[in-house]
Amino acid sequence: MTQPRIPLAREGYPFIAFAAFVTLITAILGYEFLAWPALFITTFVVAFFRDPERMTDAAPEKLIYPADGKIIIIDEIFDDVYFQQQMLKVSIFMNVFNVHVNRIPIDGDVEKIVYQPGQFYSADSKKGALLNERCGVILKTESGDQMAFVQVAGLIARRIVNWLEPSDTVQRGERFGLIRFGSRVDLYIPVSSIVHVKLGQKVKAGQTAIASFA
Repeated sequence: MTQPRIPLAREGYPFIAFAAFVTLITAILGYEFLAWPALFITTFVVAFFRDPERMTDAAPEKLIYPADGKIIIIDEIFDDVYFQQQMLKVSIFMNVFNVHVNRIPIDGDVEKIVYQPGQFYSADSKKGALLNERCGVILKTESGDQMAFVQVAGLIARRIVNWLEPSDTVQRGERFGLIRFGSRVDLYIPVSSIVHVKLGQKVKAGQTAIASFA
């Protein structure tokens, strides 16, 4: 039997508890001018760390997107960080209202974790794309294809959380981390891949089929 779970990311518990405590104290002391803003902030923090269950009806060989948000890049580039070759890059921007728990896009084995320190420009800017702090996961699929998914920090998002380690065997849809508070995730896949999304499209982690290998 599936065990019930609280639909909140564990990393959010301290933030939620602190915001709720401040709200409670200001309300008890009768500081309404502080209690109402504190209640708003508490509600926002709870919403930010929400972690709903997700199911997909996409075929097993298709990649599902690792994050909620909007597609801002679909481009063929020369990747000089992860594969040293031409790759197809698909990027999704997460605003502060999206679910921020990230998910594995396809079954496979984690070959390498590549962390790069950097700056904290807006995640949807050109500077952010080039200079921001990031954590990349190189994955080898069961079919032998290689791909990478990369968490990129942003202007407000200054904390990348990644639970994966090299040699981990992972399954599509599993949670692997999050980014506090809003940012982007980049996907690097072979140029022969078939993309199933378009620029500006809104997608959901664990549900939307973003691409499939040719």
